[in-house]
Amino acid sequence: MGYSCDSAAERLAERLGYSCQDADPIVDFRNPFGLENATMPFLELLIVGGAVFALIHAWRRWRRDGDPINISLWFASVVYLAVIEPPLYFPGWFGLEEHVGFIFSHNVFTVQFMYDRLPLYIVAFYPALSQLAYEVVRVLGVFARRGPLAGSLAVAFACQAFYEIFDQLGPQLKWWAWNTDNEMINKPALASVPMNSMFLFASVSFGAMTYLVVRLVGAKDGRGTLTGRQISLRTLGAGVMTPLAMVVAGAPSGAFRGEDQLGIQRAVLGVELALVWIVGLYLLADAWRAPRTDPAPVASPLFARTYPALYLGVHLVLWLVALPAYFAAADGITEQGTPIGSLWYALLCTIAATGLIMAALRATMSQRTAEPVRS
Repeated sequence: MGYSCDSAAERLAERLGYSCQDADPIVDFRNPFGLENATMPFLELLIVGGAVFALIHAWRRWRRDGDPINISLWFASVVYLAVIEPPLYFPGWFGLEEHVGFIFSHNVFTVQFMYDRLPLYIVAFYPALSQLAYEVVRVLGVFARRGPLAGSLAVAFACQAFYEIFDQLGPQLKWWAWNTDNEMINKPALASVPMNSMFLFASVSFGAMTYLVVRLVGAKDGRGTLTGRQISLRTLGAGVMTPLAMVVAGAPSGAFRGEDQLGIQRAVLGVELALVWIVGLYLLADAWRAPRTDPAPVASPLFARTYPALYLGVHLVLWLVALPAYFAAADGITEQGTPIGSLWYALLCTIAATGLIMAALRATMSQRTAEPVRS
């Protein structure tokens, strides 16, 4: 099993409480009430349920409202997952051992794929989060007022806020473990979370994918005239091209890779993350100030009104569960031997996510009250 469970993978698996030896190459099932951490089935239910809700919503947006962007973004997220995740799980298979190395390992959840490396909830996480961020930004009218680029930048900011609430919590609760021996990729870090992941995976990937989908599928001259086959091909293209955008965006910090240049790399990534926040907060403030005088209400706002708040609420409860061990940690490690994330950054993201939710609710509710009374 060395080709699927090398020494680094086995070491992280043992740290998470399982063994990657003799894992099924296709799929494994486990008792959801017998997992390593009691929070894990609740996380699965939140994310998998959100992906299903998002798919239903996306289908309605396409078939009822005539807008294929949501359905394209949902499936582009899955294509992106299929392209980006296998090389991260098995770098040796793709000749990336020297260039990337073994980065992290997921814990085993109720349903696992690919030698126990890929949980079902991670498959669901990408479409659930991409729809969450896109819908919040869509109902705020950023795409309509500012265009695809500004809208996609706002999506990158929204994803940063909602993603990092999850990302800063996961290692402490053993949802996954980072390979701290891989300093080439996993350093510099904010607490236990690599800053490269914070910037590239939590913002660049979703922003780039949204921009590609909107440009390829949602152009004014194409909406309503594209066939299902054309939408499928453009969706595939968007998912495949998203990692290329991440490579480009990662070049500035990657140019200073090396233990002796960690300070420079940290500064570059810090500036890039600050730009995400500055642009995102500007667009959020602009959306908040925009007058709600549109002649027609936002189409299909239910998902934006409900799932972002549910996502945030469940994560707040999970953070409350984790706080006693967090405050009892010594040198960034809990008594259970797990690393803690950055509470101040998670709190900042929570404030931003709350602002996005409130702005989306305000936008949709004000337009709802503006609708003419129908006899």
